[in-house]
Amino acid sequence: MMNMEVEIISKSCISPSSPTPSHLKTYKISLLDQFEPSGYFSTILFYQSSQETSISVLLKQSLSEALSRFYPLAGKVKDGLSIDCNDEGLFYTEATTNISLSQWLTQPDLTSLNKLMPNAASEYDLPSGSHVALIQETTFACGGFAIGILVSHMVCDASSLFLFLKDWAATACKSAAKRPYLEGESIFPQYTAFPTQASNAHIFAPFAKKGKHITKRIVFKESAIANLKAKARLNNINNPTRVEVVTAILSKRLMACFKNKTGINKPLGITHAVNLRRKGEPPLPECLVGNCVSIAGAVFTAEEELNELVTGLREAIRKVGNDFLKKIKSKEDGFLEYYDAMKEIGDLFTTPESDSAVELAGFSSWCNFGAYDIEFGRGKPIWAACAVPYVEDSDNPHFNMIILMDTRTYKGVEAWVSMNEDDLDFLEKDEELLQYVTVDPSPIYN
Repeated sequence: MMNMEVEIISKSCISPSSPTPSHLKTYKISLLDQFEPSGYFSTILFYQSSQETSISVLLKQSLSEALSRFYPLAGKVKDGLSIDCNDEGLFYTEATTNISLSQWLTQPDLTSLNKLMPNAASEYDLPSGSHVALIQETTFACGGFAIGILVSHMVCDASSLFLFLKDWAATACKSAAKRPYLEGESIFPQYTAFPTQASNAHIFAPFAKKGKHITKRIVFKESAIANLKAKARLNNINNPTRVEVVTAILSKRLMACFKNKTGINKPLGITHAVNLRRKGEPPLPECLVGNCVSIAGAVFTAEEELNELVTGLREAIRKVGNDFLKKIKSKEDGFLEYYDAMKEIGDLFTTPESDSAVELAGFSSWCNFGAYDIEFGRGKPIWAACAVPYVEDSDNPHFNMIILMDTRTYKGVEAWVSMNEDDLDFLEKDEELLQYVTVDPSPIYN
């Protein structure tokens, strides 16, 4: 495995191509944004080399145009309720690396993904004055390049991030894109007296762990997902989705993993992020920018079969429907309705039927967001990486976290699993799981 050396060439701020109107200078975040930590989350898109000249000028010019529509991303955190859309600009880094893209992707070292990301604070909550978004463009020795982006969860969920990336790419290709809907606060009015202890991070804090934790990619090919769907269908599950069966099998093997460590069959509490945009009647705008998500919660036991776990997950997600959406849109009661729903999930995990403690795993699906359709005129990405930060700091608490992403064919699933090193070491050697997955395969040969 060749060591990747990255050299920073330049740093600048990319401002919107047209000034943000004065009445939009302060962007108020929504109630749902308030429940998320304001810290950054990330993705990296990798592109093969082309015979054309450097793409940097095109990327920066089109980014400037896209930011005129996504103006909060060019701003800075003002306080816990708003973004200062001062047009100071999105922080942009240009870098080069010493190896070719194909060489690195043959056996990618996930610990080096951080080198392809902008250098920024890793706190759960960003201090006032922090950039809302940062981008690093890294050119490989072969001419291929990577685009790594950090964006504050205070302004975007994953759906919003990919909406922005698609708009940026469409601008580079001089094609039309959907105009963003930036009025989430009018749908989910913010709660100005929001107490810090009400955030999701605080509600689920009792399940945070310390110790060395790492990330692995557990990749399900299309054929493996077809087998899992067939198993689920044996018990009259209608049209199981790839996200459902992957969540179910990973949950089942996680329970085996924790039993190996403690000798106890612990129940597993899971949370699953639910996109609310299609839950309303009528649906909310697909191009709504912000955290238009909620959390479903369920408790699984080791005795349950795959189909039972799929059923349990469906029932939990079904609760997050139009009735729930109507309640949290209320200006008067929205905060209490959402907080009580999250606290109810937390209580579900802290008062299990079993006497043993519940383990917790958080799932979030980024599938079907169109990551592999983001084309800047140099072909589609050859890999879209989640870029979960590789962390070994035992002083920072963390959660067992699984982010599901598309493979290039859109038919497989890459599960980015972050957990304690010893737990993950058992999971990646689990023979039951290895029937369906490959651990950290090359993205270009998978």
